[in-house]
Amino acid sequence: MPMVIGVAAMMSIGLVDAFFVGQLGSVELAAISFIFPVAVALSSLGIGVMVGINSVVARAIGEGDDEKAQRRANFGMLFALAAGIIMGLSLIALLDPIFALMNAPAEVLPLIRDYMIPFALGFPLTMMTMGFNGVLRAQGEARKASYISLTFAGANWILDPILITGAFGFAGFGISGAAYATIIGWAIGVTLALYLLRSTSIPFDPKRLKGVRPFESMSAILRVGVPAACANAINPLGLTILTALAANEGQAAVAGFGAAGRLQSFAVVPLLALSGSIGAIVGQNWGAERYDRAREAALYAGGFCVVWGLGIAIAMISAGEWFADFFTEDPAVIAEFALYLQIAAWGYAGFGLLIVANGILNAVDKAMFALLQSFARVFLVMLPIAWMLQADWGSPAIYSAELAANLFGAVTAILIVGIVLRTNSAVYQRMPGG
Repeated sequence: MPMVIGVAAMMSIGLVDAFFVGQLGSVELAAISFIFPVAVALSSLGIGVMVGINSVVARAIGEGDDEKAQRRANFGMLFALAAGIIMGLSLIALLDPIFALMNAPAEVLPLIRDYMIPFALGFPLTMMTMGFNGVLRAQGEARKASYISLTFAGANWILDPILITGAFGFAGFGISGAAYATIIGWAIGVTLALYLLRSTSIPFDPKRLKGVRPFESMSAILRVGVPAACANAINPLGLTILTALAANEGQAAVAGFGAAGRLQSFAVVPLLALSGSIGAIVGQNWGAERYDRAREAALYAGGFCVVWGLGIAIAMISAGEWFADFFTEDPAVIAEFALYLQIAAWGYAGFGLLIVANGILNAVDKAMFALLQSFARVFLVMLPIAWMLQADWGSPAIYSAELAANLFGAVTAILIVGIVLRTNSAVYQRMPGG
Protein backbone atom coordinates (compact mmCIF):
# COMPACT_ATOMS: atom_id res chain seq x y z
CA MET A 1 0.00 0.00 0.00
CA PRO A 2 2.79 2.50 0.66
CA MET A 3 4.13 1.68 -2.81
CA VAL A 4 0.68 2.28 -4.33
CA ILE A 5 0.58 5.71 -2.70
CA GLY A 6 4.12 6.52 -3.79
CA VAL A 7 3.68 5.37 -7.37
CA ALA A 8 0.31 7.15 -7.62
CA ALA A 9 1.99 10.34 -6.50
CA MET A 10 4.70 9.93 -9.15
CA MET A 11 2.22 9.15 -11.92
CA SER A 12 0.10 12.14 -10.95
CA ILE A 13 2.97 14.42 -11.96
CA GLY A 14 2.49 13.52 -15.63
CA LEU A 15 -1.25 14.16 -15.37
CA VAL A 16 -0.78 17.52 -13.64
CA ASP A 17 1.88 18.52 -16.19
CA ALA A 18 -0.43 17.58 -19.07
CA PHE A 19 -3.36 19.45 -17.51
CA PHE A 20 -1.55 22.77 -17.08
CA VAL A 21 0.44 22.47 -20.32
CA GLY A 22 -2.87 21.75 -22.08
CA GLN A 23 -4.08 25.17 -20.93
CA LEU A 24 -1.33 26.72 -23.05
CA GLY A 25 -2.70 25.25 -26.30
CA SER A 26 -2.85 22.15 -28.49
CA VAL A 27 0.67 22.72 -29.87
CA GLU A 28 2.10 22.68 -26.34
CA LEU A 29 0.06 19.56 -25.54
CA ALA A 30 1.48 17.88 -28.65
CA ALA A 31 5.00 18.87 -27.53
CA ILE A 32 4.53 17.29 -24.11
CA SER A 33 3.17 14.18 -25.87
CA PHE A 34 6.43 13.86 -27.83
CA ILE A 35 8.44 14.48 -24.65
CA PHE A 36 6.54 11.94 -22.53
CA PRO A 37 7.90 8.66 -23.99
CA VAL A 38 11.47 10.00 -24.03
CA ALA A 39 11.23 11.11 -20.39
CA VAL A 40 9.74 7.72 -19.48
CA ALA A 41 12.56 5.94 -21.34
CA LEU A 42 15.18 7.86 -19.35
CA SER A 43 13.35 7.19 -16.11
CA SER A 44 13.16 3.52 -17.09
CA LEU A 45 16.95 3.40 -17.41
CA GLY A 46 17.12 4.90 -13.93
CA ILE A 47 14.66 2.33 -12.66
CA GLY A 48 16.97 -0.36 -14.04
CA VAL A 49 19.79 0.96 -11.87
CA MET A 50 17.42 1.06 -8.90
CA VAL A 51 16.32 -2.53 -9.55
CA GLY A 52 19.94 -3.67 -9.74
CA ILE A 53 20.70 -2.06 -6.39
CA ASN A 54 17.49 -3.47 -4.90
CA SER A 55 18.30 -6.99 -6.10
CA VAL A 56 21.89 -7.23 -4.84
CA VAL A 57 21.12 -5.59 -1.50
CA ALA A 58 17.96 -7.65 -0.85
CA ARG A 59 19.76 -10.91 -1.58
CA ALA A 60 22.68 -9.91 0.67
CA ILE A 61 20.21 -9.19 3.47
CA GLY A 62 18.51 -12.57 2.88
CA GLU A 63 21.92 -14.27 3.06
CA GLY A 64 22.53 -12.59 6.43
CA ASP A 65 25.67 -10.77 5.18
CA ASP A 66 25.14 -7.27 6.60
CA GLU A 67 28.58 -5.94 5.67
CA LYS A 68 28.12 -6.99 2.07
CA ALA A 69 24.71 -5.30 2.02
CA GLN A 70 26.24 -2.08 3.41
CA ARG A 71 29.07 -2.01 0.87
CA ARG A 72 26.90 -2.70 -2.13
CA ALA A 73 24.20 -0.26 -1.06
CA ASN A 74 26.61 2.66 -0.66
CA PHE A 75 28.45 1.82 -3.85
CA GLY A 76 25.12 1.62 -5.67
CA MET A 77 23.99 5.05 -4.46
CA LEU A 78 27.17 6.72 -5.76
CA PHE A 79 27.00 4.70 -8.97
CA ALA A 80 23.45 6.03 -9.56
CA LEU A 81 24.69 9.62 -9.34
CA ALA A 82 27.50 8.99 -11.85
CA ALA A 83 25.06 7.31 -14.26
CA GLY A 84 22.71 10.30 -14.00
CA ILE A 85 25.44 12.74 -15.01
CA ILE A 86 26.38 10.66 -18.05
CA MET A 87 22.75 10.18 -19.13
CA GLY A 88 21.88 13.88 -18.75
CA LEU A 89 24.82 15.05 -20.85
CA SER A 90 24.10 12.40 -23.49
CA LEU A 91 20.50 13.58 -23.76
CA ILE A 92 21.57 17.16 -24.44
CA ALA A 93 23.97 15.98 -27.18
CA LEU A 94 21.32 13.79 -28.86
CA LEU A 95 18.27 16.00 -28.34
CA ASP A 96 17.62 17.11 -31.93
CA PRO A 97 18.29 13.73 -33.60
CA ILE A 98 15.96 11.93 -31.16
CA PHE A 99 12.96 14.14 -31.85
CA ALA A 100 13.70 14.38 -35.58
CA LEU A 101 13.40 10.58 -35.69
CA MET A 102 10.04 10.91 -33.92
CA ASN A 103 8.73 13.16 -36.74
CA ALA A 104 8.26 16.11 -34.38
CA PRO A 105 6.97 19.08 -36.47
CA ALA A 106 9.17 22.16 -36.83
CA GLU A 107 6.80 24.35 -34.79
CA VAL A 108 6.94 21.90 -31.88
CA LEU A 109 10.75 21.47 -31.67
CA PRO A 110 11.50 24.81 -29.89
CA LEU A 111 8.97 23.90 -27.19
CA ILE A 112 10.56 20.48 -26.80
CA ARG A 113 13.99 22.07 -26.33
CA ASP A 114 12.61 24.51 -23.75
CA TYR A 115 11.58 21.54 -21.61
CA MET A 116 14.26 18.95 -22.29
CA ILE A 117 17.44 21.00 -21.71
CA PRO A 118 16.71 21.89 -18.06
CA PHE A 119 15.25 18.40 -17.57
CA ALA A 120 18.53 16.84 -18.76
CA LEU A 121 20.69 19.10 -16.57
CA GLY A 122 18.66 18.10 -13.50
CA PHE A 123 18.54 14.41 -14.33
CA PRO A 124 21.39 13.39 -11.94
CA LEU A 125 19.08 14.38 -9.08
CA THR A 126 16.43 11.86 -10.10
CA MET A 127 19.07 9.15 -10.46
CA MET A 128 20.24 9.85 -6.92
CA THR A 129 16.65 9.53 -5.72
CA MET A 130 16.31 6.19 -7.51
CA GLY A 131 19.53 4.92 -5.97
CA PHE A 132 18.30 5.83 -2.49
CA ASN A 133 14.91 4.25 -3.20
CA GLY A 134 16.59 1.02 -4.31
CA VAL A 135 18.31 0.73 -0.94
CA LEU A 136 15.13 1.56 0.98
CA ARG A 137 13.04 -0.97 -0.96
CA ALA A 138 15.63 -3.71 -0.50
CA GLN A 139 15.25 -3.29 3.27
CA GLY A 140 11.46 -3.42 3.05
CA GLU A 141 11.22 0.30 3.87
CA ALA A 142 8.38 0.92 1.41
CA ARG A 143 6.81 3.54 3.66
CA LYS A 144 9.93 5.71 3.67
CA ALA A 145 10.24 5.33 -0.11
CA SER A 146 6.63 6.51 -0.47
CA TYR A 147 7.38 9.60 1.65
CA ILE A 148 10.02 10.61 -0.90
CA SER A 149 7.62 10.13 -3.81
CA LEU A 150 4.85 12.07 -2.07
CA THR A 151 7.16 14.96 -1.27
CA PHE A 152 8.47 15.10 -4.84
CA ALA A 153 4.95 14.96 -6.24
CA GLY A 154 3.62 17.52 -3.76
CA ALA A 155 6.28 20.00 -4.84
CA ASN A 156 5.18 19.53 -8.46
CA TRP A 157 1.49 19.96 -7.62
CA ILE A 158 2.23 23.29 -5.97
CA LEU A 159 4.81 24.56 -8.47
CA ASP A 160 3.20 23.49 -11.77
CA PRO A 161 0.39 26.10 -11.87
CA ILE A 162 2.81 28.80 -10.73
CA LEU A 163 5.70 28.00 -13.08
CA ILE A 164 3.71 26.86 -16.16
CA THR A 165 0.66 29.13 -16.49
CA GLY A 166 1.53 31.68 -13.80
CA ALA A 167 -0.13 32.81 -10.57
CA PHE A 168 -0.12 35.66 -8.06
CA GLY A 169 0.84 38.16 -10.77
CA PHE A 170 3.67 35.96 -12.13
CA ALA A 171 3.35 35.20 -15.86
CA GLY A 172 4.88 31.71 -15.73
CA PHE A 173 7.52 30.10 -17.95
CA GLY A 174 5.21 28.08 -20.19
CA ILE A 175 6.22 24.50 -20.97
CA SER A 176 9.72 24.96 -19.48
CA GLY A 177 8.03 25.68 -16.15
CA ALA A 178 7.05 22.01 -15.97
CA ALA A 179 10.75 21.07 -16.16
CA TYR A 180 11.71 23.60 -13.49
CA ALA A 181 9.02 22.23 -11.16
CA THR A 182 10.33 18.71 -11.71
CA ILE A 183 13.95 19.68 -10.95
CA ILE A 184 12.98 21.45 -7.72
CA GLY A 185 10.94 18.40 -6.72
CA TRP A 186 13.93 16.12 -7.35
CA ALA A 187 16.19 18.31 -5.19
CA ILE A 188 13.68 18.15 -2.33
CA GLY A 189 13.36 14.37 -2.77
CA VAL A 190 17.14 13.87 -2.55
CA THR A 191 17.32 15.90 0.65
CA LEU A 192 14.50 13.92 2.27
CA ALA A 193 16.00 10.59 1.16
CA LEU A 194 19.32 11.39 2.82
CA TYR A 195 17.48 12.19 6.03
CA LEU A 196 15.32 9.04 5.99
CA LEU A 197 18.23 6.72 5.25
CA ARG A 198 19.87 7.83 8.49
CA SER A 199 17.24 5.94 10.52
CA THR A 200 17.63 2.64 8.63
CA SER A 201 20.14 -0.17 9.07
CA ILE A 202 21.86 0.90 5.83
CA PRO A 203 22.41 4.69 5.89
CA PHE A 204 24.26 6.64 3.22
CA ASP A 205 27.82 6.54 4.52
CA PRO A 206 30.75 6.58 2.04
CA LYS A 207 33.00 5.26 4.83
CA ARG A 208 31.20 1.92 4.42
CA LEU A 209 32.93 1.63 1.03
CA LYS A 210 36.15 0.65 2.78
CA GLY A 211 37.15 -2.72 1.45
CA VAL A 212 34.66 -2.59 -1.41
CA ARG A 213 35.65 -4.23 -4.68
CA PRO A 214 34.35 -1.68 -7.20
CA PHE A 215 34.34 -3.93 -10.23
CA GLU A 216 32.74 -6.81 -8.35
CA SER A 217 30.01 -4.55 -6.92
CA MET A 218 29.45 -2.80 -10.23
CA SER A 219 29.27 -6.14 -12.02
CA ALA A 220 26.68 -7.46 -9.55
CA ILE A 221 24.51 -4.36 -9.96
CA LEU A 222 24.89 -4.18 -13.74
CA ARG A 223 24.22 -7.90 -14.21
CA VAL A 224 20.70 -7.15 -13.07
CA GLY A 225 20.59 -3.42 -13.76
CA VAL A 226 21.54 -3.39 -17.43
CA PRO A 227 19.00 -6.00 -18.57
CA ALA A 228 16.42 -4.43 -16.24
CA ALA A 229 17.16 -0.96 -17.60
CA CYS A 230 16.88 -2.20 -21.16
CA ALA A 231 13.69 -4.11 -20.38
CA ASN A 232 12.20 -1.01 -18.76
CA ALA A 233 13.35 1.22 -21.60
CA ILE A 234 12.02 -1.06 -24.34
CA ASN A 235 8.38 -0.28 -23.62
CA PRO A 236 8.75 3.52 -23.77
CA LEU A 237 10.99 3.06 -26.81
CA GLY A 238 8.13 1.19 -28.45
CA LEU A 239 5.74 3.96 -27.39
CA THR A 240 8.16 6.51 -28.88
CA ILE A 241 7.98 4.73 -32.22
CA LEU A 242 4.18 4.45 -31.92
CA THR A 243 4.08 8.22 -31.26
CA ALA A 244 6.05 8.76 -34.45
CA LEU A 245 3.53 6.59 -36.32
CA ALA A 246 0.67 8.50 -34.71
CA ALA A 247 2.24 11.73 -36.00
CA ASN A 248 1.48 10.47 -39.50
CA GLU A 249 -2.22 10.51 -38.55
CA GLY A 250 -2.15 14.18 -37.53
CA GLN A 251 -1.65 16.37 -34.47
CA ALA A 252 -4.97 15.31 -32.91
CA ALA A 253 -3.88 11.65 -32.92
CA VAL A 254 -0.56 12.51 -31.24
CA ALA A 255 -2.22 14.69 -28.59
CA GLY A 256 -4.97 12.14 -27.87
CA PHE A 257 -2.54 9.22 -27.78
CA GLY A 258 -0.14 11.08 -25.47
CA ALA A 259 -2.79 12.39 -23.06
CA ALA A 260 -4.54 9.01 -22.82
CA GLY A 261 -1.16 7.37 -22.21
CA ARG A 262 -0.63 9.61 -19.21
CA LEU A 263 -4.04 8.72 -17.81
CA GLN A 264 -3.29 5.05 -18.45
CA SER A 265 -0.05 5.37 -16.48
CA PHE A 266 -2.10 6.53 -13.50
CA ALA A 267 -4.69 3.76 -13.93
CA VAL A 268 -2.07 1.01 -13.67
CA VAL A 269 -0.46 2.49 -10.54
CA PRO A 270 -1.28 -0.55 -8.32
CA LEU A 271 0.32 -2.82 -10.91
CA LEU A 272 3.44 -0.65 -11.06
CA ALA A 273 3.55 -0.57 -7.25
CA LEU A 274 3.27 -4.34 -7.11
CA SER A 275 6.08 -4.78 -9.62
CA GLY A 276 8.24 -2.47 -7.51
CA SER A 277 7.53 -4.17 -4.18
CA ILE A 278 7.61 -7.79 -5.31
CA GLY A 279 11.40 -7.62 -5.78
CA ALA A 280 12.20 -7.21 -2.08
CA ILE A 281 9.75 -9.95 -1.08
CA VAL A 282 10.98 -12.49 -3.62
CA GLY A 283 14.64 -11.38 -3.40
CA GLN A 284 14.98 -11.79 0.37
CA ASN A 285 13.23 -15.18 0.31
CA TRP A 286 15.41 -16.22 -2.61
CA GLY A 287 18.56 -15.28 -0.68
CA ALA A 288 17.26 -17.31 2.28
CA GLU A 289 16.46 -20.26 -0.05
CA ARG A 290 12.73 -20.09 0.75
CA TYR A 291 11.66 -20.75 -2.84
CA ASP A 292 8.20 -21.90 -1.75
CA ARG A 293 7.43 -18.45 -0.31
CA ALA A 294 8.74 -16.73 -3.45
CA ARG A 295 6.43 -18.85 -5.61
CA GLU A 296 3.41 -18.16 -3.38
CA ALA A 297 4.04 -14.40 -3.60
CA ALA A 298 4.20 -14.65 -7.40
CA LEU A 299 0.86 -16.48 -7.58
CA TYR A 300 -0.95 -13.89 -5.45
CA ALA A 301 0.63 -11.04 -7.43
CA GLY A 302 -0.47 -12.54 -10.74
CA GLY A 303 -4.04 -12.98 -9.53
CA PHE A 304 -4.21 -9.35 -8.45
CA CYS A 305 -2.96 -8.20 -11.86
CA VAL A 306 -5.83 -9.96 -13.62
CA VAL A 307 -8.55 -8.69 -11.28
CA TRP A 308 -7.35 -5.07 -11.18
CA GLY A 309 -6.49 -4.91 -14.89
CA LEU A 310 -9.93 -6.04 -16.06
CA GLY A 311 -11.78 -3.91 -13.52
CA ILE A 312 -9.95 -0.68 -14.33
CA ALA A 313 -10.28 -1.34 -18.07
CA ILE A 314 -14.07 -1.41 -17.82
CA ALA A 315 -14.06 1.83 -15.81
CA MET A 316 -11.72 3.64 -18.22
CA ILE A 317 -13.63 2.60 -21.32
CA SER A 318 -16.96 3.65 -19.80
CA ALA A 319 -15.71 7.17 -18.98
CA GLY A 320 -13.24 7.79 -21.82
CA GLU A 321 -14.66 11.08 -23.13
CA TRP A 322 -15.28 12.36 -19.60
CA PHE A 323 -11.59 11.87 -18.78
CA ALA A 324 -10.56 13.50 -22.07
CA ASP A 325 -12.39 16.71 -21.12
CA PHE A 326 -9.84 17.27 -18.37
CA PHE A 327 -7.05 17.65 -20.92
CA THR A 328 -8.57 19.43 -23.90
CA GLU A 329 -11.71 20.86 -25.50
CA ASP A 330 -10.67 19.88 -29.04
CA PRO A 331 -13.30 17.39 -30.34
CA ALA A 332 -10.78 15.61 -32.57
CA VAL A 333 -8.37 15.03 -29.67
CA ILE A 334 -11.22 13.85 -27.42
CA ALA A 335 -12.31 11.33 -30.07
CA GLU A 336 -8.79 9.87 -30.39
CA PHE A 337 -8.42 9.79 -26.60
CA ALA A 338 -11.61 7.77 -26.17
CA LEU A 339 -10.81 5.47 -29.11
CA TYR A 340 -7.41 4.63 -27.65
CA LEU A 341 -8.97 3.60 -24.33
CA GLN A 342 -11.68 1.51 -26.01
CA ILE A 343 -9.02 -0.63 -27.65
CA ALA A 344 -5.85 -0.56 -25.50
CA ALA A 345 -7.43 -0.71 -22.03
CA TRP A 346 -8.22 -4.42 -22.42
CA GLY A 347 -4.49 -5.07 -22.21
CA TYR A 348 -3.96 -3.61 -18.72
CA ALA A 349 -4.09 -7.03 -17.02
CA GLY A 350 -1.50 -8.39 -19.44
CA PHE A 351 0.75 -5.39 -18.90
CA GLY A 352 0.52 -5.97 -15.14
CA LEU A 353 1.52 -9.62 -15.48
CA LEU A 354 4.47 -8.62 -17.64
CA ILE A 355 5.92 -5.97 -15.31
CA VAL A 356 5.36 -8.06 -12.17
CA ALA A 357 7.10 -10.98 -13.88
CA ASN A 358 9.99 -8.66 -14.72
CA GLY A 359 10.23 -7.63 -11.07
CA ILE A 360 10.34 -11.27 -9.98
CA LEU A 361 12.94 -12.29 -12.56
CA ASN A 362 15.18 -9.32 -11.71
CA ALA A 363 15.00 -10.21 -8.02
CA VAL A 364 16.23 -13.77 -8.61
CA ASP A 365 19.09 -12.71 -10.90
CA LYS A 366 17.30 -13.83 -14.07
CA ALA A 367 17.16 -10.36 -15.60
CA MET A 368 18.03 -11.58 -19.10
CA PHE A 369 14.74 -13.51 -19.23
CA ALA A 370 12.91 -10.29 -18.37
CA LEU A 371 14.77 -8.46 -21.11
CA LEU A 372 14.04 -11.12 -23.72
CA GLN A 373 10.30 -11.19 -23.05
CA SER A 374 10.12 -7.38 -23.12
CA PHE A 375 12.10 -7.30 -26.38
CA ALA A 376 9.84 -9.88 -28.02
CA ARG A 377 6.70 -8.04 -26.86
CA VAL A 378 7.73 -4.77 -28.52
CA PHE A 379 9.81 -5.76 -31.54
CA LEU A 380 8.14 -9.02 -32.54
CA VAL A 381 4.54 -8.09 -31.80
CA MET A 382 3.79 -4.40 -31.14
CA LEU A 383 5.74 -2.65 -33.87
CA PRO A 384 5.19 -5.19 -36.71
CA ILE A 385 1.42 -5.10 -36.14
CA ALA A 386 1.34 -1.30 -36.09
CA TRP A 387 3.41 -1.03 -39.28
CA MET A 388 1.43 -3.66 -41.18
CA LEU A 389 -2.05 -2.41 -40.26
CA GLN A 390 -1.64 1.38 -40.17
CA ALA A 391 -2.13 1.92 -43.89
CA ASP A 392 -5.58 0.27 -43.77
CA TRP A 393 -6.71 0.99 -40.21
CA GLY A 394 -5.16 4.36 -39.40
CA SER A 395 -4.72 5.21 -35.71
CA PRO A 396 -6.70 2.13 -34.48
CA ALA A 397 -3.82 0.01 -35.80
CA ILE A 398 -1.48 1.70 -33.32
CA TYR A 399 -3.83 1.15 -30.40
CA SER A 400 -4.50 -2.47 -31.43
CA ALA A 401 -0.78 -3.13 -31.64
CA GLU A 402 -0.38 -2.09 -28.01
CA LEU A 403 -3.23 -4.38 -26.99
CA ALA A 404 -1.72 -7.36 -28.84
CA ALA A 405 1.67 -6.72 -27.26
CA ASN A 406 0.22 -6.73 -23.74
CA LEU A 407 -1.68 -9.97 -24.34
CA PHE A 408 1.51 -11.56 -25.68
CA GLY A 409 3.40 -10.24 -22.63
CA ALA A 410 0.90 -11.90 -20.29
CA VAL A 411 1.36 -15.32 -21.86
CA THR A 412 5.17 -15.20 -21.90
CA ALA A 413 5.28 -13.85 -18.33
CA ILE A 414 3.21 -16.73 -16.97
CA LEU A 415 5.28 -19.33 -18.81
CA ILE A 416 8.74 -17.98 -17.93
CA VAL A 417 8.09 -17.18 -14.26
CA GLY A 418 6.32 -20.51 -13.81
CA ILE A 419 9.32 -22.43 -15.15
CA VAL A 420 11.92 -20.45 -13.15
CA LEU A 421 10.10 -20.66 -9.82
CA ARG A 422 8.90 -24.25 -10.19
CA THR A 423 12.41 -25.46 -10.94
CA ASN A 424 13.89 -23.97 -7.79
CA SER A 425 10.84 -24.88 -5.70
CA ALA A 426 11.34 -28.52 -6.69
CA VAL A 427 14.99 -28.30 -5.61
CA TYR A 428 13.89 -26.89 -2.24
CA GLN A 429 11.40 -29.70 -1.68
CA ARG A 430 14.24 -32.24 -2.02
CA MET A 431 16.39 -30.44 0.56
CA PRO A 432 16.44 -31.62 4.22
CA GLY A 433 13.62 -29.77 6.00
CA GLY A 434 12.25 -28.51 2.63
